Amino acid sequence: MKGNNSMENKQLCNVHRSLNVIAFTKVSLPYGWLGNMAPFPIVYGGKKYLTSEALFQCLRYEGFPEVQEKIRECTSPMGAKMQAKKYKHLIAGSVEMMGREDCERMLLCLRLKLAAFPRLLSALQATGEKVIIEDVGRRSSRSGMFWGAKWDDAKSQWAGQNVLGSLWMQIRQEVVQQSREVVQQSREAA
Repeated sequence: MKGNNSMENKQLCNVHRSLNVIAFTKVSLPYGWLGNMAPFPIVYGGKKYLTSEALFQCLRYEGFPEVQEKIRECTSPMGAKMQAKKYKHLIAGSVEMMGREDCERMLLCLRLKLAAFPRLLSALQATGEKVIIEDVGRRSSRSGMFWGAKWDDAKSQWAGQNVLGSLWMQIRQEVVQQSREVVQQSREAA
C-alpha cells in the first residue's frame, strides 16, 4: 500500500467536489458507516470489539494482551483510540504506524465489518464507481492526512493520501470482480 501512495495521491488531486465523490465524516451522516468510529461490533479471535477502531488499535498491540484488553473494554471508539495512545511507547520501533502492516490491519478490520454486517456490503456495492474519501476536515494531522483527505479551497482539490477510502474502493473492486467471475462461471456451466 505504501508504495502506491504517491500514485493514489496524484489521482486524488484530480478528484473535484462533485457527484462522483462520497466523502464521509461523522458516523451520524450518510456514509458514516464507512468510518472506524461507526458502531458496528465485530468479533475477532473469539472476542467482541465494539467498533473496527477498537480492533484496529488492539491489532497494533500484539504481544501485549493486557493493553489489548484495556483498549477492547473501552465503551467508545475514541476512548479506545486514546487508550491505545497511552501505550504507544510499548510498540515504538516495532510497529510502523501508517505503514504496510497498518494498512493490512485496517483491511482486515474492514473485511470483518462487512462479514458481520452484510447490508454494509450491499451499501458498498451501491457506491458504484464513486471515489470514497474520508473527509478529515480540520483534523489535518499526519495521521488524518494519511488515512483521509481534506478539501483544499485554494487549489480546488482534495489533499491527503486517503488510504482508508482507497482500501474501501479496493474491497469494492474485489467484490465487483468476484461477482463477474460468478456470472461468467454460471454462463459457462449453462
